Amino acid sequence: MALPSIVFLMYHELELAGRKLCQSDPGYVRYILPVEAFREQMDWLKQSGWGGLNVTEALRYPAGRNVCITFDDGCETDLIAAAPVLREFGFNATFYLTAGFLGTPGFLNAHQVRELDAQGFEIGCHSMTHPYLPDLPDQELKREIVDAKLQIENIVGHRIDHFSCPGGRYDQRTLKMAQQAGFVSVANSEFYANCPATSPYELGRIAMLRDLPIEKFTAACQGQGLWKKRLEYQARRGAQNVLGNHAYDQLRAVLLGRHRG
Repeated sequence: MALPSIVFLMYHELELAGRKLCQSDPGYVRYILPVEAFREQMDWLKQSGWGGLNVTEALRYPAGRNVCITFDDGCETDLIAAAPVLREFGFNATFYLTAGFLGTPGFLNAHQVRELDAQGFEIGCHSMTHPYLPDLPDQELKREIVDAKLQIENIVGHRIDHFSCPGGRYDQRTLKMAQQAGFVSVANSEFYANCPATSPYELGRIAMLRDLPIEKFTAACQGQGLWKKRLEYQARRGAQNVLGNHAYDQLRAVLLGRHRG
């Protein structure tokens, strides 16, 4: 008998009419959904009988059709755009915050983090300053994982359990540090659904891209075609390992700029 599986969806900032995005480079914007597109996706889930869970709930792998909804970075639109839509449809979510970004323009401040927490949404950690963790020496890695966790816990006043890796990039040192810090799960951005046999420290997530047709969204929620995306992901990771993260990102920025042109 097949184990129950759940697709973890990964969102970032939501776009609101007349509101400036936190960043404008093409590599960032491709991950930004207009709030209307996000609402359309949540509406499809609700109308189709799906549930929207946070990470803690999803790791129990309840029966029925469910997805796990996650947001990275800690943008202010988590509270002013995503949360109202989620409440409208009765869904939960985990918001992974970049601790060092809090209180800066476009991002949540401490009061807003506490408000998001008080509304019943789950708060997680997305590092201190959003670097690629495998590139860091041990002391900096500790700051990005351990110190970031403590900073967010001081804001919300309770323990947080879940961590997501910036850029989805991690190594065994990252996972060991996260375990030592007391996190009970680590999410990446690899294209696979999770099941009870999946290590909670290597949770796959599916990035929701700008202009994603609703048909492809529904297919992703059902886990369809993820093997093809996983092959593409592995090819990208191979290029990153050969070129290094910095050189790979420079090349990608050039290619995305040409595509937009």
